[in-house]
Amino acid sequence: MEYKLEFAKTHMKVAIDDQNLLGVLHANEVDVKLTGAQEVRRALENPIGTKKLQDLVKPGEKIVIITSDITRPLPSKVIIPCILEGLTGAGVKDEDVTIVFALGCHRNHTEEEKKYLVGEGVYNRIKCIDSDMKDFVHFGYTENGTPIDIFTPVAKADRRICVGNIEFHYFAGYSGGAKAIMPGVSTRGAIQANHSRMVDEKAHAGNLNTNPVRNDIEATIPFVPIDFIVNVVLNEQKEIINAVAGHYIEAHREGCNFLDSFYKIGIKEKADIVITCAGGFPKDLNMYQAQKALDNAKHAVKKGGIIILVASCKEGLGEEVFEEWILGAEKSEELIERVKADFKLGGHKAAAIAMVLQNSRVFLVSDLEPDFVKKIFLEPYGDIQDAYEQALEILGSHAKVILIPHGGSILPVLTL
Repeated sequence: MEYKLEFAKTHMKVAIDDQNLLGVLHANEVDVKLTGAQEVRRALENPIGTKKLQDLVKPGEKIVIITSDITRPLPSKVIIPCILEGLTGAGVKDEDVTIVFALGCHRNHTEEEKKYLVGEGVYNRIKCIDSDMKDFVHFGYTENGTPIDIFTPVAKADRRICVGNIEFHYFAGYSGGAKAIMPGVSTRGAIQANHSRMVDEKAHAGNLNTNPVRNDIEATIPFVPIDFIVNVVLNEQKEIINAVAGHYIEAHREGCNFLDSFYKIGIKEKADIVITCAGGFPKDLNMYQAQKALDNAKHAVKKGGIIILVASCKEGLGEEVFEEWILGAEKSEELIERVKADFKLGGHKAAAIAMVLQNSRVFLVSDLEPDFVKKIFLEPYGDIQDAYEQALEILGSHAKVILIPHGGSILPVLTL
């Protein structure tokens, strides 16, 4: 049977014989009553753990709306107009509102990208700026010694509204919630200190309560309070099917519970071959982002198996330190030892890839030059079918396959 996988803004096809296929991992069926802006408005009218937004803010207050950058699939242009309706209804003037794109360590946006993210109407109404890790206010340290260094316009605002999407995160447990602040509008040193806890065995996708990375993220917030969040869960078509609003922990946890019911998928056995896709644009812009799908896929592949990762990566690796680490290593194993001895943000994703390679081979179907792919310890292909047929040749014609069309979202869980 033929299957279609997203690749940049288009798609690729792969034919898999039914006798080889263990399963195609899609989201579970959930009861969806409202979608898109209607669902966002429902959440805003029914906040969790706080008053309604219009009852929290006051005219004259300086308000920042912190939202995701271009590398995230968050539909800011759907969510932010709904938030602005509430602010306007409370008497807040447009000139007192600033939209901050939380870059973390990512590149700056062009003005056209900012316009694309929030929509032309909002872009023309509201000041839109990128965060800048060199412009910050220092508030002290968390109990774990992580610096609390926050982008100045966010730090000095009277009210902070955080917007995000909730999906599994390979060491913070889940995205969303307070991640808009840390790492979203924090400094490289602060992010590095927080992310260094990724080597802890409790820092993994789907874990919240005992996750040292998530706990450290949320320890930042008493110093820089979040007044309100609006978080959403997207389906495989990137449509909003669930929204939560209100308290940065209570509402976030409610969203995480919904995500589990939707995207945590049980498997009865692991496969010889896992074919996974980052999910197309913008999730496969670069390897730094596409790595999430690879990390999820590792939970579904047998030791000695092959993961086929489908990701355009037309912007290359996507992060300077990540590139320096992975291109500077002679063997992938060096990256794991390096991150243990000298954790560096960016290098941590290189080490994460190396950890996958300890268990399986990785075939990369991308727009990258073959020689470059080999330099990052992956095996290059330009077409999924070619990669799959080569995997069958290596592992045998009866090799079992799991297909994960939206690998950045789906978390396979082995059920014994």
